[in-house]
Amino acid sequence: MTSLSPEQIDGVLTDGYAVVPNVLTAEDALRLRQRLAELVADQRGAMSDATAIDDYMVHNLMVLDQGFLDLLQQPTIVEVLDTFLGDTSILYAYTSSSMPAGGTNYSHRVHVDSPRVIPGYMTNLGIIVALDDFTEANGATYFLPRSFDRTDVPTEQEFFACAQRVFPKRGDIVVFNARSWHLGGQNTTSTDRHAVTLNACRSYMRQRFDYPRLIGADLAAELSPTLRRILGFNVRMPASLEEYYLPEDQRLYKANQG
Repeated sequence: MTSLSPEQIDGVLTDGYAVVPNVLTAEDALRLRQRLAELVADQRGAMSDATAIDDYMVHNLMVLDQGFLDLLQQPTIVEVLDTFLGDTSILYAYTSSSMPAGGTNYSHRVHVDSPRVIPGYMTNLGIIVALDDFTEANGATYFLPRSFDRTDVPTEQEFFACAQRVFPKRGDIVVFNARSWHLGGQNTTSTDRHAVTLNACRSYMRQRFDYPRLIGADLAAELSPTLRRILGFNVRMPASLEEYYLPEDQRLYKANQG
């Protein structure tokens, strides 16, 4: 298990991002990369006008492959969530963030992954899981250091004058305050560069999708307590008075959720 160092924690809290190496083995990362390439190809084959904006960005990976479900309870990833958002934090979004050969994706703009600014308080955290080495040539991500408290969009001139690129290796992760201004680069190589991105939020916030309903009862019955918490099973709303008055050990919304 990789544990966060004080320098990595300070990097996220001060600069807004840090690379944590060797979170996945090379074998596990390569297996996920191969599976993700298949999922991207499947999505592209079913692309419509409505989904074209998300080309190369596959949503809700946990329901498409067991390996991506298991990734959510990888010990270092759980440690990251607990460290920065607390041990009741939940998943907001889970997508691929692959860069196509000779191109880019929707991340190729100066942007943040969370609209909320609360000085001194992080509401959302991003984790990029590198399934290939990030390089200058294949579109490594740019981050603007110490930018997570600003509400105005940096101009491209300012951004590129001050931004720094991160170069995780396959199996590394990039942990970042989702308010940090960043931009996905341009892949000028002849090979797709694959990664996935998690966005986590505080337990009292809402998720991009209703993951407990999306997961379904059959799969939900097999989930570990950690996965149930991260996927939002501990913060569901009752849909009837019968559910509202259930005994405490059966309630959908668990006590002490932050």
